[in-house]
Amino acid sequence: MKTMVGVMGSVSGYDDRASELAYRLGRAIAQADCALVTGACPGLPYDAVRGAKEAGGLTVGVSPGHNFSEHTVKYASPWEGFDVIIYTGSGLMGREITGVRSCDIVVLTGGRSGTLGEFAIAYDEGKIIGVLNGTGGISDHIAELVKVINKETGAQIFYDDDPARLIANLLELHIARCQIAQHQSPPSSPEATEARCAINNIDHAIALMEREVRLIQANITELRQQQDAYRDVALTGAGEGRG
Repeated sequence: MKTMVGVMGSVSGYDDRASELAYRLGRAIAQADCALVTGACPGLPYDAVRGAKEAGGLTVGVSPGHNFSEHTVKYASPWEGFDVIIYTGSGLMGREITGVRSCDIVVLTGGRSGTLGEFAIAYDEGKIIGVLNGTGGISDHIAELVKVINKETGAQIFYDDDPARLIANLLELHIARCQIAQHQSPPSSPEATEARCAINNIDHAIALMEREVRLIQANITELRQQQDAYRDVALTGAGEGRG
């Protein structure tokens, strides 16, 4: 399964250098055999899409619209260059949650309020985050924001102005995280699977036995009540006979 790398950033208000860096970022993501995820929007994220497609990469767009018409007309967003577009119908801000949560790694390029929201989601959920230095906007202030936030979430952040080097470092960290997660989860051997099946069978057998015991106990109680009733009748009848 491919690692999902999200590129979040400016739709407008950036310079040619930022555009070139975003394009190279997309190429680096594709060359690392990762899937590129964006908000299916124009701007720096779409520059990354162009770079990824030129390098033969897989691209996924998370659209704010309900359908193709809303995506292209209402939100004036591109569709060419995407292998998959997911129509969330959640609007510009709502689709950010889906986009970020779909990613193993999130990379910030430039950005304004929307990118700030995506960073906040990624940071709060402990994602691996890359910041492409030199792209302006919010990305140039992430280090300051982290100090102000002053909250430990498990998020890890890399800063670099070289797209290929940034992706390499982020992937190394992602692989390390995956290895730790696998180490913490015990392997499922045939013996372990057989043992789990045996436990389930025993649990089922015990449950059946307990049910039978409860039925027997209920029958014993009922028989004792009948016995007591007959005993009372017998004793009463014997008393009347003696009178």
